[in-house]
Amino acid sequence: MRKLLYALAASTLLLTSWAHAAPELRTDHPERYTVVKGDTLWDISGRFLSNPWYWPEIWHVNPQVANPHLIYPGDELALVYIDGKPRITKVATGNNVVRLSPKVRSVPIETPIPAIPLDAIGSFLTDTRIVSPEDLNRAPYVLEGEDGRIITGAGDQVYARGEKPANKVGIFRRGQEFHDPKTGEFLGLEARSIGAGNVIAENRDVLTVNLTNTNQEVRIGDRLMTNVNRPLATSFVPSAPDQKIEGEMIAVEGGVSQIGQFDVVAINRGTREGIESGNVLAVLQSGNLVRDPMTGETIELPSERAGLLMVFQAYEKMSYGLVLEATQALEVGDKVTNP
Repeated sequence: MRKLLYALAASTLLLTSWAHAAPELRTDHPERYTVVKGDTLWDISGRFLSNPWYWPEIWHVNPQVANPHLIYPGDELALVYIDGKPRITKVATGNNVVRLSPKVRSVPIETPIPAIPLDAIGSFLTDTRIVSPEDLNRAPYVLEGEDGRIITGAGDQVYARGEKPANKVGIFRRGQEFHDPKTGEFLGLEARSIGAGNVIAENRDVLTVNLTNTNQEVRIGDRLMTNVNRPLATSFVPSAPDQKIEGEMIAVEGGVSQIGQFDVVAINRGTREGIESGNVLAVLQSGNLVRDPMTGETIELPSERAGLLMVFQAYEKMSYGLVLEATQALEVGDKVTNP
């Protein structure tokens, strides 16, 4: 009974601390900061906050502005206090803090800074997606290239068999199947984007495809699917999930054994659990098992926080995230939860 009461008390304390967490300014935060090329929103958030995922709560904007979270190189940010609460806002020329309002920029602007380093997720900036096995198996498949070649690339022609999905197609390769490590539930199949092409001829169920671009060699058996016009959002901001999340990392890009900063990982939680792009999750490593010298019991020590990741693409049952911080080597199987 005593153990049950301890467990209930610990659970209540955990939920209470999660519900009442708030933004914390760093002790060495700047009063002003000028955005430079190469910055990411995560970098800037970390200059002001100990917990950067609370950036939306202190970012002071006019809600009438379209996409008000966009920040550009050259913008000056200032820490101000409104009703006694810290807020970050943009600074107008002349060092006067202004509240944003809709207006036309009369000078050329640079690309807004991304939330995270985009080169770290370069392969996912293509059309790589999570699909069902049935969808992939129904898609036309590559028979061979011109002159019987088994490996082809951009500028080559290939022959495929199946019903034409569209005039412009993507070339995909079957990737990893994901299952929940606890329940065994099928979470999705990764269709890796290899390239794109145009269907230039159709002879019954044999398609002639001109490869317009490739990021890997195209092989026999690769599939043709319609490219989905879903550019990866780069303007999301770091945020904590609205729901309580308890999941784990189930795979890492490249299949490495140890996971570090800027590695892409898959987690077994998705939109059905309330995960959204931009959500930040803490990575926890299980504590060691020790033997109690007094009772002989085996005790698991508390899990320790070992990193942070940000979700950049969420699907129904799973998501992809980028590891932004890692205080020690992480592994597949490490837990993820609210930061």
